[in-house]
Amino acid sequence: MQVTGTEDVAAPIKHVFAELTAFDALERQAMRRGIDVRRQFRTAEPTIGDGWDATFRFRGKERNAKITLDACDAPNEVCFTGVSGGLETNTQVELVPLSPNRTRVNLVVKMNPKTLSARLLVQSFKLARSSINKRFKKRMTQFARDIENKVVKTA
Repeated sequence: MQVTGTEDVAAPIKHVFAELTAFDALERQAMRRGIDVRRQFRTAEPTIGDGWDATFRFRGKERNAKITLDACDAPNEVCFTGVSGGLETNTQVELVPLSPNRTRVNLVVKMNPKTLSARLLVQSFKLARSSINKRFKKRMTQFARDIENKVVKTA
């Protein structure tokens, strides 16, 4: 299954990339949502192959996920791989400059089930595709507005 989203942000590409790779802030945001995030790298910033271990509750069960940074081409692209049980995900975030102060964010999340239970989970996602796409779009829009608000405050 694949979920895609596109959002235009009224901010320069370098600023959007900096916000997208502000891993400290993203980790804090995940923790506020009840996700336990542990870094698996020694330096201040992750390099290719570094990542995070996350523990969260989903559908009443405690789940573990390992997220790895696969590619980081500043300021154009960031790619992650996640593994949770029998479900593998590939996330690609591509930034395209539309003008000096406008950037398009293209986000693609691919889910690849490896076990029967993961296949059942992805099948239930497919049945709820419409609501998942709406929530995905809403979250992308909110992220874009948050970035735009930070640009206004620093200007």
